[in-house]
Amino acid sequence: MWILTAVIGYLLGSIPFGYVVGKAKGIDIRQHGSGNVGFTNVWRTLGIQYGLIVLLGDGWKGWMSAFFGYMLAGESGVLIGSFMAVMGHMFSCFLKFKGGKGIATGGGVLLFMSPITLAILLTEVALVCLITRYMSLASILAAWLAPILLYYFGAPNSYVIGIGVAAMVVIIRHIPNIKRLMNGTENKLGHKKKPEASAEGSTEQ
Repeated sequence: MWILTAVIGYLLGSIPFGYVVGKAKGIDIRQHGSGNVGFTNVWRTLGIQYGLIVLLGDGWKGWMSAFFGYMLAGESGVLIGSFMAVMGHMFSCFLKFKGGKGIATGGGVLLFMSPITLAILLTEVALVCLITRYMSLASILAAWLAPILLYYFGAPNSYVIGIGVAAMVVIIRHIPNIKRLMNGTENKLGHKKKPEASAEGSTEQ
């Protein structure tokens, strides 16, 4: 059951909604903006309505991975399925093992684990984006706060540890963004970004 849970979680997480939505509009989203398949790049390139479709899709695959994990293997299944979904989003087998940063997919996982934690983090993201216009900063802070809030609201220790590990991976994926934040060259919301040669250092989620 653990192996099945891991496979389902990874395959669900690997579904590249940003790429699919882009293709439906006649473009390869990887060739536009930052080159990332996350919802922020879709938002900047195609508009907020398409960005929201990708956001909901990426969140859905996180929730579904946690749900199937719970049905197949209980609490440990939630942990395995959720972690593999985030890894699938970051390293999609459908995109030559490239992908986004895992924030929206992680949000779907948190919706299953602790809706109140997700609500607080969404508020934090909205406030940070409103004040600074840095989506990357909002995402990094959300990843850092997630395991702390889970612990505060009494989530099982396995959830706290699992989300903590996933949060560290997400933050590591944001290291290029952290460097740009420190030297003042990070892209802000509302500013169009020139295409990059690689999506590795992009700011999208």
